This record gives sequence, C-alpha cells and structure tokens, in this order.
Amino acid sequence: MPIRTLVWGENVHEQKNKVVAENYPNGMHNQIASLLKQDGNLSVKTTTLQEPEHGLTDSVLAETDVLLWWGHAAHDKVDDAVVKRVMEHVWQGMGLIVLHSGHHSKVFKGLMGSPANLHWREAGERERLWVVNPGHPIAKGLPAYFELEYEEMYGEPFTVPEPLETVFVSWFQGGEVFRSGLTYRRGAGNIFYFRPGHETYPTYHDANVGQVLRNAVNWAYSGDRHAHLMKAPNTPVGEAIEKIEERGAKLSAADHAGEVKK
Repeated sequence: MPIRTLVWGENVHEQKNKVVAENYPNGMHNQIASLLKQDGNLSVKTTTLQEPEHGLTDSVLAETDVLLWWGHAAHDKVDDAVVKRVMEHVWQGMGLIVLHSGHHSKVFKGLMGSPANLHWREAGERERLWVVNPGHPIAKGLPAYFELEYEEMYGEPFTVPEPLETVFVSWFQGGEVFRSGLTYRRGAGNIFYFRPGHETYPTYHDANVGQVLRNAVNWAYSGDRHAHLMKAPNTPVGEAIEKIEERGAKLSAADHAGEVKK
C-alpha cells in the first residue's frame, strides 16, 4: 500500500506577494507535492488553510499516514480545535513533517511543549547543510553537504527540546549555525523538523530538498494507529492479570470513600 501523504499549506503569501507567486505559481503546497510524487511509494494530496476545517477533518486525518506542514503568516488563524485534532492523530501514530517557519505553528509548539524561538535574518544568503548523521534514513542518497544559494537565516539558540537525532546542521554566510534537521517522537508518532523553505526563494525546486522530503515521509511512516493511547480507562479489580483483593482507601468509588460529609 502506498504511504498516504498530505501536504498542508498556508497558501497566503502566494496570493499576496508577486515574488512568491512567481516562484510557486501553483502554490507552495503543490510544488512540495510534486517533489513527493517522484517517489512512486507515496500517494500525495494537498489541502490549505482556506478549506473548511483547514482541510483537516477527523476523517481526512484518519486516512493520512504522514502530514507535511508549511505555515508562516497565519499561525493564529489555525483553529485550536483543528490543532488539537492534528496533535491527537500524531500521538496515535500519524507522522508529521514540519517545514521552515512551521516551527512557530500551534501544532509544533504544542507537541514540543516549548516556544520554539530562534534568531533570523532575511538576506538571501547561502545556506550549507551538512549531513551530520549520514547513516540516518532521512539522509539516504545525499552528498556530505549541499548548498542553497538563497535562503533565510535561522540561528541558534533554537528553543526546542533536545531531539532524538540531529540529521542536518546548517551554516550561513553571515556565520550562524543551526540544527536544521531534527527528529522527535510524541506518543506513537514520528516527527521531523526541516529548516529550509523560505517563501521568497526557490527552495522547493531543489533536488536535494526533494530527496530529504521523500526520505522523511518514508521515515515518518509507522503504518499503525493506536487509538487506545487517547484513553485512560479504569481496569476493574476483577480484570487484573493476577488475582488481587481490594484494600485501603480510594477516591474512585461513586461515594468517594473517606470524603468528609457536610
């Protein structure tokens, strides 16, 4: 079965900025999708902020194995109920790939439990991405490093939790460095953050970037959903694996044993 992949795009800059529209005449989400479609193992769809429920209904997410997220100008426009829904599907096993300024999305910050802040500069400078974990599946088929001639600078410190693995580290012409490819696991879901992708530059036309994204989708795919992780059921004494007898006070009884009556 192909990996069911959904690209979520904010689709705001393309409508308002001539440079972005020239770089991505069909929208950034569709260009990202075109890179992914080069892998015949992926079944790729797109949706945007402007769709009802941002195109992220429960039924859509239930049929999504890996979700890619690009956002920037409208983080606050994403409905909190949709954010919660996406996070729940990640906890159950849906893979998530967060791109560029998606680091400040409600979804990513919520899953990280951190502000995910950083330093930045928009100067069209060269970015050199070093593959610091060449044996990682996300680095498969890549050279020791690759360069993007024009990119926005992100600089450390990046206020996210310590990752499980660091796959890429970036250097910029201005001298800054940045951990630009990080993996996490939340619940049963695999998460990858990938830094490049500023909207005024043609980053998503780069062959190496495409290779990273295809690799990342294959890595993030788990193939399973674990809905029971969203529940916290009580296990009755009679259903214990080993035979036990109740003893001591407890609060779970209907009359809350031990509660002072007024």
